Amino acid sequence: MVGGYGAIGTTISEMLAAAGATCIVAGRNGERSRGLAKEFHARGWNAAGAEVDASNVKAVRDLTDGLVKEHGTIDILVNCVGFHKEQPFLEVTEDAFDEVYTKTLRVGMFLSQAVARHQVAVGRGGSQVHLLSVRSSLAFRDRGYSSMCAAKGGLAILMKQQATELAPHQITVNGIAPSAVRTRKNDEVLRDPAAFQRAAANIPFGRLATPTDVAGAVLFFASPLSRFVTGQTLFVDGALTAGT
Repeated sequence: MVGGYGAIGTTISEMLAAAGATCIVAGRNGERSRGLAKEFHARGWNAAGAEVDASNVKAVRDLTDGLVKEHGTIDILVNCVGFHKEQPFLEVTEDAFDEVYTKTLRVGMFLSQAVARHQVAVGRGGSQVHLLSVRSSLAFRDRGYSSMCAAKGGLAILMKQQATELAPHQITVNGIAPSAVRTRKNDEVLRDPAAFQRAAANIPFGRLATPTDVAGAVLFFASPLSRFVTGQTLFVDGALTAGT
């Protein structure tokens, strides 16, 4: 679980660990990764923490090599890594665009590749899940989302290509595309009724997604229930895209 201690990643890690997976919580902050794993251990779940900069390809390959050496295989990859820098289209800088690309699309490519090499070698199949966004297929009106839409949209089609090439090895690759998610990061702002109304205005369900909504979709793709489902994007959006 890369990006496993963030606002959404923590809930995904928790749900996977509770379901019986040996959850490796990985992220740039090793202290936070190990701290969350320690909490899981206290609850009787199998977990470990690992420090990795997911945009560093060598570090990612070293991590996956080490995990396979220790555990024998990596059955599930969940990529919850991404970066966004909002800028109006006419003000997008090269540095900002490159940073969003590097920390989002490039991560999805080489993280998936590093894990897939081991999954193919072991020959037991596996699953990979990428966290996308509804912005992988929808533009955002009146907001400066060019870099994010490009990176997440690129990851959405990359995921389909990965699924096609890995299908002969019984490895599934799917994406979760939530609309806005209510987390501890934005909860205080959303307590203002006007702010909440603006955020949920176009969502037929009348609310934002929760980390549990997202984690449940990840659990489905990571479980045997989805062994014949691959190359798909599941929109967790309260019917936002259905009515768009």
